Amino acid sequence: MTVVVGYVPSAEGRAALDAAIEEAARRGETLHLVNVGQSDASNDPKFLDEGEVERLRGRLAEAGVPFEIEQLVRGRDAAEEVVDAAERIGATLVVIGMRRRSPTGKLLFGSQAQRILLDADCPVLAVKATR
Repeated sequence: MTVVVGYVPSAEGRAALDAAIEEAARRGETLHLVNVGQSDASNDPKFLDEGEVERLRGRLAEAGVPFEIEQLVRGRDAAEEVVDAAERIGATLVVIGMRRRSPTGKLLFGSQAQRILLDADCPVLAVKATR
């Protein structure tokens, strides 16, 4: 059994990771971290560089939960990739970070979080970053 977390290097991503670590430890499950970059991942601030991946590996090892880190650059958006990963590995839970957006921002740019909430076949835990 596996907990999937959609991770970006932001306050919301860190809040999601904290919650996912807690859930995976509590459930005795593996944590599967998904990080998605766009076609030019080297210039994408949401895509993790090697140093960030190593820091995450250290943090997850220290937390004592079994883990996998998956980085994807396939031209698909993050919501699709997180939902696909959850379905592919039979996740018991998906954890995502949420940020506040104005109604206009939601209308113009959509909401990755909303799409994951609606499309995932398993429960989704949405967390907000502390201020």
